[in-house]
Order: sequence, then C-alpha cells, then structure tokens
Amino acid sequence: MTSADESISAGPAGYRAVLAVREFRAVFAAHLLSLLGLVTGELALSVLVYRVSGSPLLSALAFALGFLPYLLGGTLFAGVADRYPARRVLVVCNLLCAASAAVTALPGAPVAVLLAMRCFSALIGPVLAGTRSATLGDVLGEGELFVLGRSLIRIVTQGAQLAGFAAGGLLLTAVPPSTALLCTVAGFLASALLLRFGTRRRPGRAGGGADVVGSSLSGARQLLADRRVRALLLLSWTPPFFLVAPESLAAPYADAIGAGTVGVGLLMCGMPAGTILGEVLAGSLLGPRGRERITLPAAAVLLLPFLLYVLRPSLGWALFAVALAGLGAAYTLGLDQWFVAAVPEELRGRAMTLQTAGTMTVQGLGMALAGAAAECVPVHWVVAGGGLIGTFVVGSVVRLVVGSG
Repeated sequence: MTSADESISAGPAGYRAVLAVREFRAVFAAHLLSLLGLVTGELALSVLVYRVSGSPLLSALAFALGFLPYLLGGTLFAGVADRYPARRVLVVCNLLCAASAAVTALPGAPVAVLLAMRCFSALIGPVLAGTRSATLGDVLGEGELFVLGRSLIRIVTQGAQLAGFAAGGLLLTAVPPSTALLCTVAGFLASALLLRFGTRRRPGRAGGGADVVGSSLSGARQLLADRRVRALLLLSWTPPFFLVAPESLAAPYADAIGAGTVGVGLLMCGMPAGTILGEVLAGSLLGPRGRERITLPAAAVLLLPFLLYVLRPSLGWALFAVALAGLGAAYTLGLDQWFVAAVPEELRGRAMTLQTAGTMTVQGLGMALAGAAAECVPVHWVVAGGGLIGTFVVGSVVRLVVGSG
C-alpha cells in the first residue's frame, strides 16, 4: 500500500500526489459514493414526504432535519471518532446510514418514521465526517497532502451535490421516490465495503476510560478552552453562516426579478461552482505558504460581493456575485493547515467532528434567519445586509485569529 511519505518523496505535492496514495483513493471514492446516494435520497425523501402528507412544511422539514441534529450528534458523540479504530467507525456509520435509508424505502412507512430516520442519519453524519477528516491525517500526514486531501473532499462534495440533485431529479421522473431511496442504500453499502477493504486498521487515538458522551463533552471543553483552536473554529463557522443567504433565498429572488425556475437553478449552482474553482486554483497554483498568506485576506473580503445585491441585480450579475463569493472560500485551505497543527493529536477526531457539526449547524441557522428576515424586508436587502454585517463580523474573527497566533 502506498504511504503518504512515499508520495511526498516521489515529487512535489499537488492533487495528483494526493490521488497517488492508494488508501486516500479508497476514502475519496467511498465519500463520493455515499454522497451521491445521500443527495439523491434527500431529494427523494422530500418528494416522498410531500406525497404521503401533502404538507409543504413537512416536506421542507425533510431537508431541514438534515442540519438541525448535527450539533447534538457532533457534541455528544464526537468521542467515538477518537475512542475506536477509525476504520470500524467509518464502516459502522455507513452501515447505520444504509439501514436508515432502507427503512425510509419501505412501502407505506409513516411520515413520522421517515422524519425520524432523517434525524437518525443526521446524528451520525458529524461522527462520519469528523472521523473521515481525522483519518486523512493518518493517511496523508499533517502537512501539504492533508490540506489538499481535505480540499479534494470539499470539491467532490460541492460537485456531487450539483450532480446528485440533477441525477435525482431525472431518476424521480422514471421511478417512485421509495425506489430512488434504494440508491442511497446502495451508496452507503458500497462506501462501507470500500472503507473495510481499502483502508488499514488503526487503533483509536484516545483511551476508553470515560464514556463516549463524557469524553465528547470533555474534548469539546478542552478544544474551546484553547484560544488558538477557538479562534480557528470561529473562522470555520462564521463565513458559512452568511454565505448561505443567496442560496436559501434563490427562489424568492428569482421570482422577484422574473428569472423563473431556471434562475433558481442557476443561483443554486453559482456558489458551489465558485467554491470548486477557488479550491482548484488555490490548490494547484499556490504552495503552502501562498495559501496561508491568502487565508485571512480572502476570509475578510469573501462576503463583499453580496453588496452588489443593493442594486437588485439581474440574474447574470447576481450569479456573478455569488460565484465570486464562492471563490473566496479558498481561505479554507490555509485554515485547515493551521487547525490540524493547533489540535493535539489525541483530540483530532473530536476536533474535526466538532468543526463539521458547527459548520452544518450555522448553515442551517443562517438559512432560517435569512428566510425570517425576508419576511420583513425585500430579499435583495437581506442578502446585501448579510454581506455588510458579515464582513464586519468575519473581520472581527480575523483579528482574533491574528491575536491568537
């Protein structure tokens, strides 16, 4: 099996060097398979809940419940990521998600059961994501390859969301939602097999003295007590809170400017497309020092394009603004390097789980608050106001990071 050290010595680091690591390819492919199944399943579940209940609220909850339990799962169960062997955690999490999806695919399943299974998967989600991120440190080391490996995971996440929603929409024109949900089951099962036979078994990082909940909470307290780690976590969480505003309000904004459903789809694609481009450019053209140099400036200005919404822009200009903001998300590459260097190795799994849970939670909160604000003021003012307020808030966090260095 190719090791990270061998790939580093073979030549300069880059995305190609990361993909040359056999074990990373297994983790990468497993993530892609589970993600495509998950995105297709989210769409199918939303449609299924609406068909069973006839309620737009319950249909929306099928999406929202994928965000809300993240904080609970990431806080109470983060200790799993360090206490048990990572391969076992990853395989079991995928099998549990497959079982949850299989229950939702059962004919005649009540709405309450469908929503409960969505919550159950969301509770597991942060443990799965945090363990996977911590495993990258074992597979790729803690330097250049780790940063680019996490970047590739984010890139495929954004790309799979675009492809998954498109494929899911086409699939639902041919088969009923319960059948489409079997794609989710297949994706998680294939992911579990890849991880079981494509990765090495490694012991847990932490001892098994405390119970899982106790070790999770104590780990969170240790991490948040560290000034540097706390500042870096805030920098991970603050921009996404504001970045979701244009996406969450894409439908009402497209309606306001007469762009129709095509406009909604384009506005939903703008941010992921910009994010992918920014990550690829930063990962391919800049070295480690270059990416660290742009981290704080990029974070400080990434919300400024939203100010263009003051002018109530046409679809083209609105798409340009959200894509430009997405480019600024390249700040995460340098942030990843700082974060893994600041976290003690025995807390890495809990740190990654807490970071992931926080990011998902603030995105859900950001969507909800943007929607609430749009009930009172025009949508374009909500987005522009979020860009202005967010720039000041992120700027304050940037100063905290500088002061913690």
